[in-house]
Amino acid sequence: GRHEVWSWKTASKESLCLMWQKVKVQLMLSMSFLTAVFWYCRRLYSFLAQLLKRWSNYLQRKLIKNLSVLPEVDLLGYSAREWKGETKQAKQMREAYEELFRSCHIKYLRQVKRDNYSVVRAVLFQIFSQGIPFPSWMKERDILKLPEKLLYSQGCNWIQQYSFGPERYTGPNAFGKLRKCMEALKTNWAEISATRDHEERGNMCNTLFSDESKEYKLYEAIKFIMLYEVVEAYEQIKSREEPVHNLFSLLFARDSSSDPLSFMMNHLNSIGDSICLDQVELFLLGYLLEVKIRVYRLHRFNTEEFQVNYPDEYRREWNEISLLTEDDCYYHIPLFRT
Repeated sequence: GRHEVWSWKTASKESLCLMWQKVKVQLMLSMSFLTAVFWYCRRLYSFLAQLLKRWSNYLQRKLIKNLSVLPEVDLLGYSAREWKGETKQAKQMREAYEELFRSCHIKYLRQVKRDNYSVVRAVLFQIFSQGIPFPSWMKERDILKLPEKLLYSQGCNWIQQYSFGPERYTGPNAFGKLRKCMEALKTNWAEISATRDHEERGNMCNTLFSDESKEYKLYEAIKFIMLYEVVEAYEQIKSREEPVHNLFSLLFARDSSSDPLSFMMNHLNSIGDSICLDQVELFLLGYLLEVKIRVYRLHRFNTEEFQVNYPDEYRREWNEISLLTEDDCYYHIPLFRT
């Protein structure tokens, strides 16, 4: 009996040992498999993280490269980099920047792409980034119909000679192209101004102003609105129906813009291509967009023309935006900090 009990115990022990060996092998294989899976997933995660980081850096570099309004930089740091040396002009510019920093509380600036759309870009970017709504007259009128009204209702067939900045285009398709520009302006302005969150609105502006084809449409729409209002003012002057703003008298007093056609041919058509807006047109821009444009003209430092408002007559309810220029050709955006 003892032998049978011992044999039973031995057999049970051997069976358990055998089962344990099999289970142990399976556990070891499972652990090895799980370790391999964990190692693979970890490597895959690391690879995807690196790939995502590289792609993000690439997109960021591409966005900054294409961005026509750069991120803010320190004002005095920018001045020191741009105006080195001890020439009279360099010293005056550094003094002007120091005055902006000290007296005007301007601590930073955003550089704007230096082309012949510079001032229109700087103005429109601020209108969009601040969420400024449509001017009152634009709320009452459908700006999409302005090209049609000018061409058909007022018989201005000469708008077929309109040029689109660096894309010098004329011909019967000018009407359709102008309408697309007006659609781009209306759609983007409405969408961005309706965005309440400041950060989200800033991201939308950065995206829009990094797409050259889209932003050029905005500038051409603004140019056309300027032309449309000049035609309207010219007709009012001829019919003597109602008084017009003094800036139109100044505009028509120039030999190069004595009527809407000459204004378009000699001024508007070249904006964005070979010239930028001059002082009279900057008055007109502020008047049409119903914004007070304050310009700090650094090359006029220590004179009465150091700070100028466009237009000089404005309504109290108009929003204010600011520009900074060193030469009345290219403009940057000053940023205030108290």
